[in-house]
Amino acid sequence: MGSHVQPSSMFTLAKYLAQIIVMGVQVVGRAFARALRQEFAASRAAADARGRAGHRSAAASNLSGLSLQEAQQILNVSKLNPEEVQKNYEHLFKVNDKSVGGSFYLQSKVVRAKERLDEELKIQAQEDREKGQKPHT
Repeated sequence: MGSHVQPSSMFTLAKYLAQIIVMGVQVVGRAFARALRQEFAASRAAADARGRAGHRSAAASNLSGLSLQEAQQILNVSKLNPEEVQKNYEHLFKVNDKSVGGSFYLQSKVVRAKERLDEELKIQAQEDREKGQKPHT
């Protein structure tokens, strides 16, 4: 005598299994949707926190063709210090002058980097005036 499962109990078992699967998918789906909403809210808050300065900086990058990081690398400055930017610019401009065997291409990159960093310094100064704080150093 073997154990024989009646077709009606198989149907009931399959029905319960399907209900468990559907409930699990609903729970996971709701959790995923909630996580997605939280991520969108956090992203929106971060964008708002960056505010207009982020837009100004991005616009300056588009105009100059260089990102802030690229400009800092070209002029070998880690912080936006106007004196250091000027000093490094003058040195790199001189050593890349064609009359001393330098490269016009590199010299133009140095000029573009200086313009980009000057624009960023201008943006920071404007932000500081708007906030009523002292300038960055």
